[in-house]
Amino acid sequence: MNFTREFEFLTTLPPWAQALSGLALLVAAATLANAVVKQVILRLLERGLDTAALAVTSGQLDPIVRRLSNIVPAIVISRGIQLVPHLPAGVIDVTQNVVSAFIVLTIVLAISAGLNLVNNLYQRRPDAASRPIKGYIQVAKIILFGGSAILIIAVLMEQSPLLLLSGLGAMAAVLMLVFKDTILSLVASVQLTSNDMLRVGDWIEMPDLNADGDVIDIALHTVKVQNWDKTITTIPTYRLMSESYKNWRGMAESGARRVMRSLYMDQNSVAFLTEEDKSALRRFAVLSPYLDAKKADIERWNAGLKERGEDPVNQRELTNLGTFRAYVQAYLKHHPGVRQDMTLMVRQLQPTAGGLPIEIYCFTGTTAWAEYEAIQADIFDHLLAIMPHFGLRLFQKLGGMDLRQFPLLQKQNAL
Repeated sequence: MNFTREFEFLTTLPPWAQALSGLALLVAAATLANAVVKQVILRLLERGLDTAALAVTSGQLDPIVRRLSNIVPAIVISRGIQLVPHLPAGVIDVTQNVVSAFIVLTIVLAISAGLNLVNNLYQRRPDAASRPIKGYIQVAKIILFGGSAILIIAVLMEQSPLLLLSGLGAMAAVLMLVFKDTILSLVASVQLTSNDMLRVGDWIEMPDLNADGDVIDIALHTVKVQNWDKTITTIPTYRLMSESYKNWRGMAESGARRVMRSLYMDQNSVAFLTEEDKSALRRFAVLSPYLDAKKADIERWNAGLKERGEDPVNQRELTNLGTFRAYVQAYLKHHPGVRQDMTLMVRQLQPTAGGLPIEIYCFTGTTAWAEYEAIQADIFDHLLAIMPHFGLRLFQKLGGMDLRQFPLLQKQNAL
């Protein structure tokens, strides 16, 4: 049976009914084309990707296929609208222009989804954290959507895109003002990436912006930092180039973390060691080499003084503070949590009104925060407890319990 004879009854309908019927058939044809093309494109892409051995699932391809499958029904509507009877010429022109603009938008959205897929695939690479491309993807999208906006406007106005572009020269100053942050962020993103200054996962510290934590996302306009209190700080990308910040990546890559803390000694407790003190300190196994070496050195020095060496004020003697520093140095060298291949020293800083600082400078063998704090606390717990054996006292301001030891205050409290 002839196809045209099946629809001869449509010619007997009123003009408005013929137009509605034609539109219904056109919508049905577009829907059918959409369903068929979606399945065909999806299968072809899956086969092609299997051949290329790319680990891409159908769920990742669905946004792209869904966009591309809308092109065919749009073409069906653009061509078929002319066959619908009794439609005004203006309606046909407007429909074709809108469909053309829709096709441009659909292609752009499909390309945008493809760029997202490219970024997801790139993030699987081992070097993705050190060289992210998300910023470049966003720049490509800005250019893509900017160009598509010009094309869509040109299609709807039935004008040449070059005519619209010629008018952009007068808007250059406005565009520079509007996209100032985008331009600055683009330059900063390129510099950060090319110089390997920032990676996802880096611990950065930027006190001016209350940022102290791990970088969780690097985009074109912003860098997100998850602080240690689990809050999120958003930093404009260009500020990472215009302002200073601290990146702790070097510490993490070295596998060691620095300990730099001082013990403030009461200067009134510093004294020379007596023979009894020396004998008592020989119980410390780590001090024996130091005491033997110092004893020989001091005896040679005092022997060189001859007659003047008979007066004790001219003689050299060991001090409890110097011996304590030697003990701390030896203790750190035997501590299993301290790195021996890095700087390790115990030094005396300039005296202050708050006591005489003895600074411990070393590196732990771990960068894990909890383990680092445990090692550091273990070292200073031991030093605080062992200090009285050297006749030393830690400087500490007087508190309530300390003041009660004074007899005058006790009498006042009794009254």
